[in-house]
Amino acid sequence: MAASFSCLLRGFGALLAPLAAGVALSGCAGMSETVAPAFADPGKYELYDCKQLETERKALANRTADLQRLMDKAETGAGGAVVSELAYRNDYIAVRGQAQLADEAWRRNRCRETPPEPTPPAASPSSAAKPASKSGKAIR
Repeated sequence: MAASFSCLLRGFGALLAPLAAGVALSGCAGMSETVAPAFADPGKYELYDCKQLETERKALANRTADLQRLMDKAETGAGGAVVSELAYRNDYIAVRGQAQLADEAWRRNRCRETPPEPTPPAASPSSAAKPASKSGKAIR
């Protein structure tokens, strides 16, 4: 009887261990917002001026969006969630951490977005008339 109880307990432990591991790992998915700055150098943006920070913030936003698209695409396939986590999650967390630090430096320096440059007005069709031929006669 004691032997059957220990086998039952061992079987229960074998079922409980993967369940506990799954619960522990699922908690990591929500921690990325608080852990992200730990993956970036906090002093990297200390000496950046506003123009450099603006360029860096745009590049980081583009990289974050690219990684998010890659993760979403990977998750559509079989076993995609695992591939997404293994291939892209660390880069995604690191880029998010860099973006948070760049945003903090942006606010600390009291930077403002550069307004987009106005586009030159399109040339009107009347001003783009065909030039006359070399003989001086108009082209018909």
